[in-house]
Amino acid sequence: MRLPAALLLIAIVAAPAAYCQDALPSECLLSKPKVCALHVVQDEAGILASPSRTSVKDLFWLVPFGVATGVAIDYDAHAMRSLGVDAQREDRFEKVSNIGAIYAPVAAAGAGYFIGNATHNSLMRETAVLSAEAMADSFLLNQGMKYAINRQDPKQGDGTGRFWPHGPSTWPDGQSMPSDHAMLAWAFARVVATQYNGPATKAIAYSMATTVSVSRVLARQHFPSDVLVGSVFGYLIGGYVESRRSREAGHVSFSTVNTPNGRGLQLSYNFAH
Repeated sequence: MRLPAALLLIAIVAAPAAYCQDALPSECLLSKPKVCALHVVQDEAGILASPSRTSVKDLFWLVPFGVATGVAIDYDAHAMRSLGVDAQREDRFEKVSNIGAIYAPVAAAGAGYFIGNATHNSLMRETAVLSAEAMADSFLLNQGMKYAINRQDPKQGDGTGRFWPHGPSTWPDGQSMPSDHAMLAWAFARVVATQYNGPATKAIAYSMATTVSVSRVLARQHFPSDVLVGSVFGYLIGGYVESRRSREAGHVSFSTVNTPNGRGLQLSYNFAH
């Protein structure tokens, strides 16, 4: 009974399936908080509207993703029973996931912004900004999805991860799917790994995100399917933000400039990547 509902939900909210290509007129900086807020709002609108831009070629990843999620949901309860209960292990991996998904990314984004600004390293500063925007986008989308899916976590109810277990009468009953930690970690990792696309950077970034995803299950905070959905959405959102916002992405952009005759509008296109 849970499987069709989950697959339908995946088809409806597969928001990051298509990338929006319009750039914004200004860069997000601490001195321009309104621009940063505007970026996040426009990202969310683009993400939510993207199912309408889904093409046939997107089925090549949507179908395997849906099947994998369905299989994971069916296996969730068995996986958690096999894992068992161990308070010491759960506490340890809860701390690991908090470090990997919250403390380390936030610290890295903050340090990258200030160091990049001080050293005039535009790539470092941009990476810090885009990773923060991607995490903000992920967090906002995640909150809406959690309440819409309304799934119990492994420590609630009978431990099988029921969706809407009592109907709307006791809503919300749980916020297990998708995993917010997994979504944040993968959004951050995708931006960093794309901006600094060397093999070492990718290995470190994606290893960190994988560790966070696995840790959420070992901490009994989420089922395997929860971290699968969170990881995939985080990865796609990170790619969406980097593709849309990066000055190296080869997008058309508009900006205001000062000219001898007053303020003007500049149209530019960056072919470099």
